[in-house]
Amino acid sequence: MREAFHDQLDAVFLDLAAMCGQVEVAVNRATAALLTGDAAIAEEVISADRAIDANRERVEDNAFALLSLQQPVAGDLRVVVSALRMVSELERMGDLSVHVAKIARLRVPNLAVPASILETVEKMAEVAEDMVRRVKSIIADRDVEAAIELGRDDEIMDQLRRRSFAELLGDDWAHGVEAAVDIALLGRYYERIADHAVSVANRVIFVVTGEQVSRREN
Repeated sequence: MREAFHDQLDAVFLDLAAMCGQVEVAVNRATAALLTGDAAIAEEVISADRAIDANRERVEDNAFALLSLQQPVAGDLRVVVSALRMVSELERMGDLSVHVAKIARLRVPNLAVPASILETVEKMAEVAEDMVRRVKSIIADRDVEAAIELGRDDEIMDQLRRRSFAELLGDDWAHGVEAAVDIALLGRYYERIADHAVSVANRVIFVVTGEQVSRREN
């Protein structure tokens, strides 16, 4: 019975890793829509979010079934509760990708990102996607060392966010209020994707070690 239960727990984590893979695709495609002004790609991201939402419901249903049928305690309970929290974080990352895609769609046939700040936004998108890709492996492998490293690397995103604000507030910003709002929102969306990735990684550390990790400890 216990072996079957742990197999079910492993299956939940495989589902979480697969869902993270969907989020990785969403971030990638939303960025592609943003940088090319392609409305079709933006619509693709928006539509695909339904599959991420459906997977959240499936993972939650499976986790609640384990709670009600198996009544786990101690370490096993920690794993199930952490999975429920992680799936919520992953769904939110998918939602943030949709927000990026909607900004891209709103500005078609123009681009939402002015050329002067394109490099910074591209880098933020690259870092966000990389962090999602890495957290997918962290979930699948329950890799504590990789999770700790991911938390430390989040400072790169924070630096890029500060750079984007410096550019927006600089005297040579010549793209108007609308573009400034777009860039401020995009920076926030990519930053929050990274934040959620770190939060998921920290939950993996908790699952494996039983120790809570704060952002400042990374």
